[in-house]
Amino acid sequence: MTGISRRNAILSGGAFLGLSACANGVGGAGGTRLDARVDAARDYLAATYPGTRDLMSRSAGVLYVPLVTEAGLVTFGGSYGQGALRINDVTVDYYSATQASVGLQIGAQQYAHALFFMTQEALSEFRSAAGWVAGANLAYALPDKGGSLGTDTATTTAPVIALVYGQAGFIAGARVTGTKYTRIIP
Repeated sequence: MTGISRRNAILSGGAFLGLSACANGVGGAGGTRLDARVDAARDYLAATYPGTRDLMSRSAGVLYVPLVTEAGLVTFGGSYGQGALRINDVTVDYYSATQASVGLQIGAQQYAHALFFMTQEALSEFRSAAGWVAGANLAYALPDKGGSLGTDTATTTAPVIALVYGQAGFIAGARVTGTKYTRIIP
């Protein structure tokens, strides 16, 4: 049989996704390295999208995921990243963000995202879950080219607001819906 079999393509794709995610690890420096990345992500948001300052000050907590690597090959794809949950701008926990997808896809991208927990109840639910999956209770705030945030009634009353930013690569439309967040120990 010539060429790559479907099984080999799937196995190669899985290996590719696994290797792509390796650059996101907390690594030997533990939480210190991840906290530095989170500081840079927070500072970038505040400088580039001034509306996030208001979200940060009104939120019960913010989960910053400074780097998510997403890749898809043939019929399977996935993404992985790590971040820190901050309450009053102090790291209280570290989390991984994983997502799997099925369907025709090819490409890779990297992006960052932040989840703003706008109520204490939403934050408590997130922290007490063994694995929290971003779902329908999530509203997206979309930054415009001028650096302001597009907010509407849905985002101002939502318990959790997501902001995806810093996209680079060639898969269109990064979203965190369906992403599973799991507490990790660096």
